[in-house]
Amino acid sequence: MIDDLGLMHPPILETRRLHWPDEAACAGFAQGLAAKPALRNALIELQGPLGAGKTTFVRHLLRALGASGRIKSPTYAVMEPYELPGLAAWHFDFYRFDDPREWEDAGFRDVFAAPGLKLVEWAERAAGLLPVADLRMELAIRDDNQREVKLSANTAAGVALLAP
Repeated sequence: MIDDLGLMHPPILETRRLHWPDEAACAGFAQGLAAKPALRNALIELQGPLGAGKTTFVRHLLRALGASGRIKSPTYAVMEPYELPGLAAWHFDFYRFDDPREWEDAGFRDVFAAPGLKLVEWAERAAGLLPVADLRMELAIRDDNQREVKLSANTAAGVALLAP
């Protein structure tokens, strides 16, 4: 399937829509997602404009998975690794990514091939380099500062993440 930007995307197997009236709703969704076994080896793409809550969601999810200490945005570092109880996780932010050679130089191919959770903001900036996301989250800001979230499962693991 080709989107409005001309980018190729895998077929969507299942879709859900959520409404987050506040940050507590975001945290609650992250807590529920953290309990799902399929998350242990998932790739989640987070889409949305600046300020939509992508990094906030990642922070809530990593906390729910047992992260302690400061959880910072990898906007300048591009990647932040986390060793969580029984789980390796990586948070990527490709907002400033503009040279595909950085992908190889940084060893991202190896990271994405390894087991663990990968959370990716601004995935479209690394189009063609990333594997298929199990789950794509599109966050939109409403006029009243609440959030609308569209969840799209692209794999069987993504469908498992959407299961009640």
